[in-house]
Amino acid sequence: MFTMKLNTRLLILMATITVANSIWMILFPFNWYIYVPANVPDFGPYNQHFVRDFGCAFLLVGVGLIVGVQWPAYRSASILFALGFYALHALTHIFDTLMGTVGHHHWLVDFPTTYLPAILLSWIARRELVNA
Repeated sequence: MFTMKLNTRLLILMATITVANSIWMILFPFNWYIYVPANVPDFGPYNQHFVRDFGCAFLLVGVGLIVGVQWPAYRSASILFALGFYALHALTHIFDTLMGTVGHHHWLVDFPTTYLPAILLSWIARRELVNA
């Protein structure tokens, strides 16, 4: 029982942060590009359309997590889809950092917003699938 409560709390937290981030991206793309604590300008020049497109992807992931929390029948699928998104996002950051597109300081800069969500969702997915 404790496992499910912890997983649910983490999923609600991740969904809330993901949806909030997506709304910021969609409504205020330049503000997000400059002020999100991820040094986004290091990856290239500002592109309003791209930021909003990516914001839409984050919105779908966040809503998917909410669906998984609300309706247990969809929980595993919502976690796996969110994990897929966050894992692929993390892999692109790993690739860019290894290729020198951005400086090595991005290993730390990207950890809380890119790598940590993928790690947490991997951990949650393992716990959910083992208990299924």
